[in-house]
Amino acid sequence: MPVVKVSDMAFIRMNAPDLGQAEKFLLDFGMVTVDRTPNTLYMRGTDPDPFIEVIHLGDPKMISSAWYVDSVEDLKRLTQVEGATGIENMDEPGGGKRVQLTDPLGYRVEFICDRKYSEPLPVESVQLNLGCDPLQRKSLQRFDRRPSRVKRIAHLVLATTEVKKTLYWYREMLGLVRSEDIYEGEPDHLIGSFNRVDQGEEFVDHHAFFCRHANKAGLNHISFEVQDIDDVMLGHDHLKSQGYRPMWGVGRHFLGSQIFDYWCDPWGRVHEHWTDSDRLNIHGGLGLLSKQQAYKSQWGPSGPKEFHDWATP
Repeated sequence: MPVVKVSDMAFIRMNAPDLGQAEKFLLDFGMVTVDRTPNTLYMRGTDPDPFIEVIHLGDPKMISSAWYVDSVEDLKRLTQVEGATGIENMDEPGGGKRVQLTDPLGYRVEFICDRKYSEPLPVESVQLNLGCDPLQRKSLQRFDRRPSRVKRIAHLVLATTEVKKTLYWYREMLGLVRSEDIYEGEPDHLIGSFNRVDQGEEFVDHHAFFCRHANKAGLNHISFEVQDIDDVMLGHDHLKSQGYRPMWGVGRHFLGSQIFDYWCDPWGRVHEHWTDSDRLNIHGGLGLLSKQQAYKSQWGPSGPKEFHDWATP
């Protein structure tokens, strides 16, 4: 039995040596500034989470990922894990309580509850005149040039030289369940695993955590859901116009089926826009695929080799 079952990802916490540069990138990526002090920057999306990425001033590296649990009772169970902190009050936008652990790669993992949500930001919905229903929209549609509108943080991808050790830790501590495992050569040679949160009968994203083998350990990428495919493409054009480094996209993944687009921040940390994911409940998933089957696009460019080996601190 897992220690707890997280319900969703809450935010990512990182360092950057220049908060001004970090803020500009995240604004261009499609987030909104919540608060900025001389040493810390908080950014949100359109969903009610009070922030989804926090940047502290310092040498560029990932510090922690944060995940929602249901109650203080869950936090109490986590305090019994070796190396856990006690229950802490969070002095950050939205407040809340948390317990922190350290994963096998040395990153902190924050488990949080009792967070106060913000009001969602207004987003105008896009109606599509599809072949099967060509009269959803009866007005002209015109888009202004702009960044994407990020909704929420969606998943974390870590690279590691020890896939099984890292994977089993996250499954045991967070209660994640397998959606698809990836092997190379023999089926028992695990090189990657897509995992989702366990919400029973409720449908959730195909994955909230992906662990993959690489020659060095670190952050491969963090992923954020945007509003729709037009939002992906508007964001792509905007980031390109601002001179940021593209990594991979636009395309549609095979595993998860998301329409995706990957970009590097000024320090090489890969941020993904995506929309239209497969969603599963407790009865779905449990796939096992070869590397050749798994790491491809349904349409769009193939992933560059550097992306599959990518790991930043």
